[in-house]
Amino acid sequence: MDEKQASSSLPRVKELLLAWYAKSARALPWRETRDPYAILVSEVMLQQTQVERVIPRWQRWLERWPNVEALAAAKPAEVIVEWQGLGYNRRAVNLHRAARTVSAGGWPDDLTELPGVGPYTAAAVGNFAFGRDVLPLDTNIRRVQERTGVTFDGECAQALFDLGATICLARIPRCGICPLDAVCPSRGRRYEPLRRQSRFEGSFRQRRAEALRAVAAGAEPDDGDAIAALARDGLVAVTEDGAVMLPQD
Repeated sequence: MDEKQASSSLPRVKELLLAWYAKSARALPWRETRDPYAILVSEVMLQQTQVERVIPRWQRWLERWPNVEALAAAKPAEVIVEWQGLGYNRRAVNLHRAARTVSAGGWPDDLTELPGVGPYTAAAVGNFAFGRDVLPLDTNIRRVQERTGVTFDGECAQALFDLGATICLARIPRCGICPLDAVCPSRGRRYEPLRRQSRFEGSFRQRRAEALRAVAAGAEPDDGDAIAALARDGLVAVTEDGAVMLPQD
């Protein structure tokens, strides 16, 4: 399907997609708010973490720090400890830094100016909080666009998230129940398995995670390489006499 055809087919495909979404949308708590802070927290947590794990942690986070000023006032150590179990702990440090940036100067027009916020997260917050007609391109949305040959607009974002997560799956899409089945040129196709993420067990990521948990518990792990990596990311502080602790400011 060429660009002209994709553009002309958008109204019909969009109508089918949004009608399906109106009946089948997943009940996700961050969809009930337009607060840019709450949405930013959800988007950062959802990076490489399953939705089911994020929901209770997002709710707990907002109970503890209900607004950007509350998070900005927290100590980095508190933020890192609260993040434990979500993985990729540097996300917590960047989220805290972003909160301090917003608390000091407000939300920038260009959201990528915030620490840890790249084009995808900026588009998601811009769309869901500020109503911008921009499509946050994650793996699911890219997959649907490639298979349908349609370039969707920002209004379709949440519907595309759900379609990609529940129906237009990576290997074996569930075309028989897809709302776009009648108009999709890729219907019925099967796909090669994607390259798997490297194993966590036995990896350096695991060593970093174990070292960070030990520091949070008040111990000093005997893993200099992991501690050095954590220090570079701002996840631990090393004193002049070599003591290791969570950052306090």
